[in-house]
Amino acid sequence: MPYYTEEQIKQARSIDLMTYLQTYEPTELVHVRGNTWCLREHDSLKLSNGKWFWWSRGFGGTSALDYLIKVKGLPFIEAMDILTDKSRDFQLETLRIFNWNNSNTERKLLLPEKCGTNLEVIRYLTGRGIDREIIRDCINEGLLYESLPYHNCIFVGYDENGKAAYACYRATNGERIMGDAAGSEKRYAFRVESKGVMKMQTGNWRAEPMLSLGGVYAPSPNRPNMKIPAALDNALQNHPEVKAIALHLDNDYAGRSAAKSIAEQLQDRYVIRNEPPPSGKDCNDFLMIIRQRNRSRQMGAAGYEHPR
Repeated sequence: MPYYTEEQIKQARSIDLMTYLQTYEPTELVHVRGNTWCLREHDSLKLSNGKWFWWSRGFGGTSALDYLIKVKGLPFIEAMDILTDKSRDFQLETLRIFNWNNSNTERKLLLPEKCGTNLEVIRYLTGRGIDREIIRDCINEGLLYESLPYHNCIFVGYDENGKAAYACYRATNGERIMGDAAGSEKRYAFRVESKGVMKMQTGNWRAEPMLSLGGVYAPSPNRPNMKIPAALDNALQNHPEVKAIALHLDNDYAGRSAAKSIAEQLQDRYVIRNEPPPSGKDCNDFLMIIRQRNRSRQMGAAGYEHPR
């Protein structure tokens, strides 16, 4: 078994993951934006400014040694063997250090692989109270699909030319795993053009266009007016006919603060309706509450008694 000195181990730990990938696995790298990159095999593993984090797994690191052990699953000695292999064209002392400020590679959306069916997506979304007709139409129109290998929900947004430019994922296994696919442009966030989701109330779920903002944040105390979300700004530029905006952001500090800031900045040009869900953290929570109430009423009308 090879023996490595403390100095060799220290030297190996000094190699950041980007430097290692640029040297040994360059085809794995996909540029996301600015100083952020991801892996082709694991698009939720993001690299930025010398650090990396695997969002779908909830851990990260700084060195290539951490990556080989934690992500590749290699034993420590085997990982060290790779980083010190004398047969390679590059050795530890000659590895080129990646310049994060020279990352001019063109952004490219990396869509997760499609599953042959959408059974898990349908099961998960119907379980969250979404109507099957809405799910089916979104799948048929290419706005939604099930991914491999994790069977996540993938929500797709398109640019003005009908090209996929944004995608976000949501786990279907009950874990709170979510995020944007590598290379996503938030200005093209998931949206349903002229297809509102109000079927429970009106039966017509195509009445109004609906837009996801792809996440919002609370404004800084030093800058109370946050920047208008890119998805909303882009939608308003492409739809000058819009006169009113209804904000249905989350019932938390970030959602309430963001809604207030957006309303203050746009109220001179649009009729703004700030309409958070009456109860629950978000609109989906509220939908589940309504469905439970309706189910309880139906059971009561049918003469069923709730178990004590």
